[in-house]
Amino acid sequence: MSDEVHFSHGLAGDQQAPDWPPLAENEVASLLDGYPSLKGPYAIVWHSPRPLSAAARVTTAGGEVFVKRHHMSLRDERTLAEEHRFAAHLRAGGIPVPHILADATGRSSVSRGDWVYEVHRSATGNDVYRDAFSWSPAGGAAHAHAAGAMLARLHLAAEGYDAPQRGTHLLVARAEMLSASDPLSVLAGQLPGRPALAAYLSERDWRDDVGAVLGPWTQAAALAVARQTPLWTHGDWHVSNLCWSDASDAGRITDVLDFGLSARTFALFDLATAIERNAIAWLDIQQGGIARIDLALGLLDGYRSVRPLAPADLAALADVLPVVHVDFALSEVQYFEGITRRRDHADVAYRTFLLGHARWFAGTEGQGLLDALRHAR
Repeated sequence: MSDEVHFSHGLAGDQQAPDWPPLAENEVASLLDGYPSLKGPYAIVWHSPRPLSAAARVTTAGGEVFVKRHHMSLRDERTLAEEHRFAAHLRAGGIPVPHILADATGRSSVSRGDWVYEVHRSATGNDVYRDAFSWSPAGGAAHAHAAGAMLARLHLAAEGYDAPQRGTHLLVARAEMLSASDPLSVLAGQLPGRPALAAYLSERDWRDDVGAVLGPWTQAAALAVARQTPLWTHGDWHVSNLCWSDASDAGRITDVLDFGLSARTFALFDLATAIERNAIAWLDIQQGGIARIDLALGLLDGYRSVRPLAPADLAALADVLPVVHVDFALSEVQYFEGITRRRDHADVAYRTFLLGHARWFAGTEGQGLLDALRHAR
């Protein structure tokens, strides 16, 4: 299988050649020989289409594993350890997170040249959404309800986890811009430490762009965030990061995957992100009619069945949602501009994601979704 042509998900719902070379059989075998719980022969049985790293399912005599490889410019052993510690905390709290394996020296990630690897036990359930693109809606209100309930369980398990903020801005879902009453000043203050993002923004009137589009939401969002309790969160709660007992409406979640975007934010940030990821068909924005209020309310109802929310929380959720994507969108601009050197992708992250998503919420359909959340019963 490793010799077949491999494509990754593009930003417009298309298939593209991957930015990162796919994992190879000999590369995986050399890595896994360092894990005492695994034995050859090894065989790659599936390459992940996710575009931000290279990953594959691999069979071994010691069971199937999921191998993920990052470029060192994006992740290193230190930044991966931040994710791994949070995942381990959640697993200890009863959240079904696949185990991260340690090599013979006890490391949960392994550096080799320009690359760093992590090895997870494969999920036990069915990867129902493995071919789903990011920002494609959940498969129905029942799955949305289950996803909301599991997210609430994760937040309860995360309480008491008091690690500091992530050590990187790159492809993590932080909330500094979202939390600020003057986000332009916050961003300007970050730019000296984020040269690729600074270089991209220097070529456009970013203060006017960002100020015009985000300005209407800034004060309400900042006031809402100020009332929230800090919490480590998943950051990318999409149904494709969950495995299921089966694809039916009665299917239950068996595994929670991928803590790559996790960071210290707050619970409503994660819930707003879940709605933004699962209940708005962003890839169809040109056709209109992209809000799936049924899915948004399904997520909300599932969440509240485990972790109740007051009316003030619903108002805060609606205030945060239009700009919940801002910090991550900027991190994508930085990634595409500075690491993959894909200016075309950086333009999509800036124009379509950062500005376009916020702009959509000012329209009739976006306002209808926010009103539905504010008045949910």
